[in-house]
Amino acid sequence: SFGPKYEKNRLGLAKWMFSRENPLTARVFVNQIWQEFFGKGIVTTPGDFGMQGALPSHPELLDWLALELIKKNWNMREILKLIVLSSTYRQSSNIDAKGLEQDPRNKLLGRGSRNRLPAETVRDNALAISGLLVEQLGGPSVKPYQPDGLWEDVSVERREKYKADLGDGLYRRSMYTFWKRTCPPPGMAAFDAPDRETCVIRRARTNTPLQALVLLNDPTYVEAARKFAEQILLKANDNQARFELAFQMALCRSPKTEEVEVLLKMLQTSEKCFSSDPVAANNLTSIGHSKRNEKLNSSTLAAWTTITCIILNLDETISKP
Repeated sequence: SFGPKYEKNRLGLAKWMFSRENPLTARVFVNQIWQEFFGKGIVTTPGDFGMQGALPSHPELLDWLALELIKKNWNMREILKLIVLSSTYRQSSNIDAKGLEQDPRNKLLGRGSRNRLPAETVRDNALAISGLLVEQLGGPSVKPYQPDGLWEDVSVERREKYKADLGDGLYRRSMYTFWKRTCPPPGMAAFDAPDRETCVIRRARTNTPLQALVLLNDPTYVEAARKFAEQILLKANDNQARFELAFQMALCRSPKTEEVEVLLKMLQTSEKCFSSDPVAANNLTSIGHSKRNEKLNSSTLAAWTTITCIILNLDETISKP
């Protein structure tokens, strides 16, 4: 019961739920935010804060965050900023034998958490790195690339057909993607996006070969790799500078010597291959609806597209290290 202070209707219930007298709402909410950043919440049963749920690993931290959220008038941006600027979040996920023995599940947060980006963010990240991302807010749902025939297979007499957008709709954030529950976007389903048949409080995280195949072959990522390569070729004049720029744009760090050596061999092999097969180079650099920069040599662009495709497929690119 929420007493005589509040009206006995939905408005009164809403006021009570978000009042200081009921910190449960704030605790559940900040726990959910914490889970997004660290892979698991301070309470590891985010859907159950009751007697049968798990006890918080850091109860004082959970209460403090909940009170901070209320003090900041439920400003989500402020809480997100508070968490990501904390020394806890900014730790490396590297671990030594002693740390693994003492806290194998990182319950005490002695090191950073290593989590793959959510399905929607994997795609948004590639678009942002390549410069293709359209940052427009709001508006109707959009239809990015999707394999042909999927909607027909799940519709009566194959009547429904999926028609991808041709303009900015291809490059909007994934949260705006049109979602057909009987046929979810396969590129996001591969990265464990929920099917939306039911509410999911905590997403499953799997690692499968299919995810690598999506990143290497889906038109979204091949096109992103090509636009990424175009930027590198236009902004840097030699291979070393290009590798440096590519790593800074995708990983926010400089490449290691051994990484450059491996990629340089791959680049030389690709340049030789595409120089002898200009049709293959043209086919690769023609994937996607964005225009190719015609000033760049197609063989060179194709070779660098191979390199940038590898970089976009790195575990470090799609995961928080």
